[in-house]
Amino acid sequence: MKVHNPFRVAFVATLGVGLGLLLIGSIQTLSTILLYVGTALFLSLGLDPIVAFLERRGMKRWLAVLITILGVLAVFAGIILIVLPVIIGQISQLVTEISQIIRQGKWDDIVHGVQAWIQQRFPALNIDQAWGYVTNWFGSLDVGSIGGGLIAAGATVIAGFTGAFIVLILTIYFTASTPNLKRAVYQLVPASRRERFIDLGEQITDSVGYYVMGQVSLGVINGVLSAIFLSIIQAPFPAVLAVIAFFFSLIPLVGTLTGSTIIVLICFIPGLGSTTTGIIAAIYYLVYMQVEAYILSPRIMNRAVSVPGAVVVIAALAGGSLLGLLGALIAIPVAASILIIYRQVVIPRQNER
Repeated sequence: MKVHNPFRVAFVATLGVGLGLLLIGSIQTLSTILLYVGTALFLSLGLDPIVAFLERRGMKRWLAVLITILGVLAVFAGIILIVLPVIIGQISQLVTEISQIIRQGKWDDIVHGVQAWIQQRFPALNIDQAWGYVTNWFGSLDVGSIGGGLIAAGATVIAGFTGAFIVLILTIYFTASTPNLKRAVYQLVPASRRERFIDLGEQITDSVGYYVMGQVSLGVINGVLSAIFLSIIQAPFPAVLAVIAFFFSLIPLVGTLTGSTIIVLICFIPGLGSTTTGIIAAIYYLVYMQVEAYILSPRIMNRAVSVPGAVVVIAALAGGSLLGLLGALIAIPVAASILIIYRQVVIPRQNER
């Protein structure tokens, strides 16, 4: 191909590369804001089924949105005013118990017990040398850097609360204006394809909403049952462990297993729990995971789009790598949305050829 004006071609190409770099830099700069907006949209779609339910009961849209938002705020306020003081008290008690274990010399007994168990299971391992490496590593820690890390952690916590407040405000706005936002997006599609696009859009938003509601419902069930059961068996710090159960249940696929493992290990810690308590907790969570997998989850998630297990694993890993925990949470409904488009758009078009 003959180039008639090399200078103009090079100039246009340079402008294109520059605009591309500028766009990438802008996205990186606005990544936090985009994350807030995406999270708020995700949560607002989760609240939309509740608003739709209230509308079907004869309420106006603004009243249904108001009741839903007030309900969510009341739940969070209740958690903060009732549960948080208990959790803080039990965390303080946990720190005190650990300090007493260290002061009373019980820590050495625990260490010797762990060393004996490792030596018995792995006789080829030089446990004294390995423990020496660990001791030297702790001794080499810089106290100043630890203090700086604590300050950075405090700043991160403050930034997290600020971000949570921004997400809350955006969620309220998006929940109130969901129909208008949908209508604005639908108007961008040509009229000849708009009806089909609206049908797919409604299926995708409903799937995301039911997924969010279902995942939160599973977390609430696990947290409440854990609090009751752990209090009955007198496990250490049942409120803290119940909160752990709730938050880990929000993580798809491996959350319940990971949270249950942490809780059981805490129940086994000498001086806090006991072997009997740990065994009972392990049996309970083994039974609960089966009940959740085969009874609770299918019934609660029956209105969300089913996603094959392999796709769930790949989506969760990809989302976690890109956006951390939030990415793992959002990845499943995104995968479900892609499956809807694949099943109802791509496959029918392929079959028509």
